[in-house]
Amino acid sequence: MISSEKLKTCIQQFLKMEAAGGILLLIFSAFALIFANSPLRDYYFSFLNSPVVIQVGEIVEIHKPLLMWVNDGFMAVFFVLVGLEVKREMLVGAISSYQRAIFPAIAACGGMIIPALVYWFINQGVPDYHGGWAIPMATDIAFAVGVLVLLGNRVPFALKVFLLALAIIDDLGAIIVIALFFSHDLSTRALILASIAIVGLILLNRFKVSNLIAYVVVGVILWVSVLKSGVHATLAGVIIGFCVPLKAKNNREPLVEMEHAIAPWSSFLILPLFAFCNAGIPLSGLGMEALTSPLTLGVTFGLLLGKPVGVFAFSYLSVKLRIAKLPEGINFKQIFAVAVLCGIGFTMSMFLASLAFGGGDGHLTAYARLGILFGSSLSAVIGYWLLFVTTKEQA
Repeated sequence: MISSEKLKTCIQQFLKMEAAGGILLLIFSAFALIFANSPLRDYYFSFLNSPVVIQVGEIVEIHKPLLMWVNDGFMAVFFVLVGLEVKREMLVGAISSYQRAIFPAIAACGGMIIPALVYWFINQGVPDYHGGWAIPMATDIAFAVGVLVLLGNRVPFALKVFLLALAIIDDLGAIIVIALFFSHDLSTRALILASIAIVGLILLNRFKVSNLIAYVVVGVILWVSVLKSGVHATLAGVIIGFCVPLKAKNNREPLVEMEHAIAPWSSFLILPLFAFCNAGIPLSGLGMEALTSPLTLGVTFGLLLGKPVGVFAFSYLSVKLRIAKLPEGINFKQIFAVAVLCGIGFTMSMFLASLAFGGGDGHLTAYARLGILFGSSLSAVIGYWLLFVTTKEQA
């Protein structure tokens, strides 16, 4: 019998693990698949479609199913964290100078362009599937870093920095794609209110305000305005993250403080909940048609082949053309192994799939998610094996 004190210690040790977030994503994704294909499936989908209403007098009324609250609301908080991380890395981290940023930036461009082309090539003859071109462009930081952690000190530090920088730039690319291609029916009034909120955030940044509550209050106003505007609501999170200053009065670091405050909620609640709500694919109605669908194959091969080919080819050419330098202590075999690992698109790919097909035919979303699961799983297994083979235990 395990004592409550020992159980508490085990939980604390697990939460401190770098791979904990990725493990939870995997567990909750498995739960979603089990619920969606068990006698409890009606309860699972009823839970996702439960109406949730927030109303403040006649000024604000938001009426959405729980799934949309998770994808538009909770994920906006995750994107605040993405904005904070990107800004920190641009100012003082892995992409804070041209020399540091150029190699992973070029690799990230290849990792976005080639998967989209692979998807388009497979689906060019099916117009209904064209909207999913962005799905295989993404890299899931939590899962990818989780795989690296499983290898311990075999992985050189420079290789970890390369993956982190590439994934962050990849996220930035996904944000741009969402802003440009997934906005619709724009509301001028809501956009004006959003603009006023953005000006407010910029002024808070300009005057080095260190009180995080001020950013939260103005940020909520921005989120509601963006939600009503037709621009995807998660972009409000990125804007909030970019507006929080790195340094403020009294030597405080609001950006770091907010990042530390949000990170545990993101890793242990928001992303697992997102996985639970989005990974539930009912397999009973999916036969060979689903497995051989151009949509499923386009996403699978976009992640499994397009990602590694794009990341590696652009990396290799950038070094051979002397545009960038290969980081010291790593080789191209290891770069290729990490490139395969970048095919783990899971969270961001699921999110892009919900944007591309969420408002349309349900089977399109199911096919896309099936492709994400296949492509991400195979990329994780093959990437782990390649990293194990190309690295060695360090003293």
